[in-house]
Amino acid sequence: MSSIKEFQVTFDCADPERVARFWCEVLGYVVPPPPKGFATWEDYHRSQPAEERGAWFACTDPSGAGPRLYFQRVPEGKVVKNRVHLDVRVATGLVGEERLAALEAECTRLSALGAVRERLLYDGHDACIGMRDIEGNEFCLD
Repeated sequence: MSSIKEFQVTFDCADPERVARFWCEVLGYVVPPPPKGFATWEDYHRSQPAEERGAWFACTDPSGAGPRLYFQRVPEGKVVKNRVHLDVRVATGLVGEERLAALEAECTRLSALGAVRERLLYDGHDACIGMRDIEGNEFCLD
């Protein structure tokens, strides 16, 4: 039996390209080149049947270390809490006030992109900030 080394994280959403570009900004990811034979993503989308245009979008870690993120359009809206969420590791190795300051700075940056702060969990030593992305998906700054 072989061991799986590569995976992608898939998001259900209403506007795949918008959500993908948000996560590119959050994580420093990039939009991959359009499929072979197309100069731009717009050219590719125009080649698709109307009902499939904008049905998906993806972004990748430019270093190749992180997983590919895939965003697919679904007809239903988000109605319950995510069963899986991303922890964005911005304060690894930091504790106390230094950790809190790093988390708050990133929260401010992401809020300007459209993320919403939900709650701060802080015990004087460890901290994380619960947030939502531009379509309401939960994630944590850790």
